[in-house]
Amino acid sequence: MTTPAIETKNLVKHFDELAVLQGIDLQIAARQVSCLIGPSGSGKSTLLRCLAFLEEATGGSIEIAGEPLGFVEDAAGRRTRLPAADIRKVRARIGMVFQQFNLWPHMTALGNVSEALKTVRRLPRQEAEERAMAQLQKVGLESRAGHYPAQLSGGQQQRVAIARALALQPEIMLFDEPTSALDPELTGEVLQVMRGLAEEGMTMVVVSHEIGFAATVANQISFLDHGKLLLSGPPAEVFKKPRHARLEQFLDTYLDRGASLLL
Repeated sequence: MTTPAIETKNLVKHFDELAVLQGIDLQIAARQVSCLIGPSGSGKSTLLRCLAFLEEATGGSIEIAGEPLGFVEDAAGRRTRLPAADIRKVRARIGMVFQQFNLWPHMTALGNVSEALKTVRRLPRQEAEERAMAQLQKVGLESRAGHYPAQLSGGQQQRVAIARALALQPEIMLFDEPTSALDPELTGEVLQVMRGLAEEGMTMVVVSHEIGFAATVANQISFLDHGKLLLSGPPAEVFKKPRHARLEQFLDTYLDRGASLLL
């Protein structure tokens, strides 16, 4: 059996008394696109942050290509934190793009993309900037390499953020509502870059309310509600009528975006 790119088992996350994730069992295959959908507050972004180890799960386990991330848990539920070097090694396989672009305002697009290559990967400046330029070209922004974030549109800034994550050559890309801060007319350029990554076979996990994108690009749709994974499967299966009642209620909110033509 092929090892999943990502696998969670009984993943739980509490914030004090609030149970944000409740026993999430999820498998994501390599070279596949998995979209996490669900209402606000359903736990999607928290799940994504746990996959990036930006949040530490309260219970359960996460494996990245068969390697445990952060903790191992025995049959009795006792958790042991892994050494920091092991955590860093697994996390290096993951890139993440956030809702907000988080670019350094005092650096050009090229500087933003090359900085981690110089400081984290310790590459010489010329090599780092060559790699950074290649990633800017990939997202269609080589002509804007010398521009600062304030000189770029929101869509261009988000594409720089994607290039920055890609520059570290991750095996998995996580996207946390990457178009939510954008005007509708700028959303398409970011989604187009993501479609290109999907066509290249990048393993991607995308939290998004762009139901049309999910229906047409994703190999797997996972629907969360109140911290529970209610459905997970191929789009044709998840969106097939008659639908799960809670999913139907959720989709009613978003089908005005034109996704009804696709489902």
